[in-house]
Amino acid sequence: MIYLDNSATTHPRPEVLDSFQKVAARYFANPSSVHSFGSDAERLLNRSRKQAAELLHVEPHEVIFTSGGTEGNNMAVKGIAFQHQSRGKHLITTTVEHPSVIEAFRALETLGFEVTYINVDRNGEVNPGDIERALRDDTILVSVMSVNNELGTIQPIREIGRILRNYPKVFFHVDHVQGIGKIDFSIKEWNIDLCTISGHKIHGLKGTGAMIVQKHVSLFPLLHGGSQESEVRAGTENLPGTVAFVKALRLLYENRNKKNEHLTKMRSQLWKGIGKHEACILNSPSDGAPHIINFSIPGFKPEVVIHALGDKDIFISTKSACSSKQPDVSSVLKACNLDYERTTSALRVSLSTENNSDEISVFLEVLDKTIENLKATMR
Repeated sequence: MIYLDNSATTHPRPEVLDSFQKVAARYFANPSSVHSFGSDAERLLNRSRKQAAELLHVEPHEVIFTSGGTEGNNMAVKGIAFQHQSRGKHLITTTVEHPSVIEAFRALETLGFEVTYINVDRNGEVNPGDIERALRDDTILVSVMSVNNELGTIQPIREIGRILRNYPKVFFHVDHVQGIGKIDFSIKEWNIDLCTISGHKIHGLKGTGAMIVQKHVSLFPLLHGGSQESEVRAGTENLPGTVAFVKALRLLYENRNKKNEHLTKMRSQLWKGIGKHEACILNSPSDGAPHIINFSIPGFKPEVVIHALGDKDIFISTKSACSSKQPDVSSVLKACNLDYERTTSALRVSLSTENNSDEISVFLEVLDKTIENLKATMR
């Protein structure tokens, strides 16, 4: 099997599974319980929070453990909107955000909030100047992803953060689910107030993740109940999942430069192989993140190509897994003003460090044969 759909989810590392199993078996007490068994669980939770904070260069109390990217994005967008609506109800995001961000903003529009959706260029990149021009006295939030999940476009987060330093009443949220570990990034130095991370994109487990909430930020909780997670996220903590998530985070940062060099070499191999095929059009920017390549094969339905490759035990995808069963047009590619043929025939290959050059060679060879076979059936 050749698995090239790592932006949808990754294969959990054995060490992560082992951590989950051990904690689930040994530390099953509720961390909020006052007895010593509960205190042991609480100490492990606190230790995990401290380790995550050290890896992300933030303070332990700024780490809020969540169930993943969708919860984190909703927590940030709605939490800021509801908490600070007395100061203003204007929000800013881009047209190429993940569905968990876009749909959160659309939901807020039904509640009286006004959202400005900033357009992007043909590479899917937003112009920081456009964001600054959209700012108003009643703006309370700007939300921009670090790496686009379909194209791999790296957004100018540092520049946007620099601009927003001049607007201290505007909060800055970054969906960092696809960027974590893949690009240079600094929450503190880049003036990011809220940052979303997901476990299952970094060889962790589904249902795990974190939201970094800087200490000066106040949020309206989406879940009310107990005082867990700094009173931002009520509910008994998922201790086994949290420990497994932090384990995945630690493994992600081990030999990070070497891992990204490996990803970059495979991406270059893919870029050259796909780029020279006359039937394929590359959609991703050449300077995108090292793990994502998006391309179109005009005239062919992506599902047909995906199923043909799947018959050979090669697995790729179309667009975001959260929107892949929606109508054929990729909203991200459409936002880039690409033509209808490209937006309805797009495919995504997403890599992990578990892939290798030989797998890329096999994929390119099978892709070539698949295209030729499909052409033959159309004659």
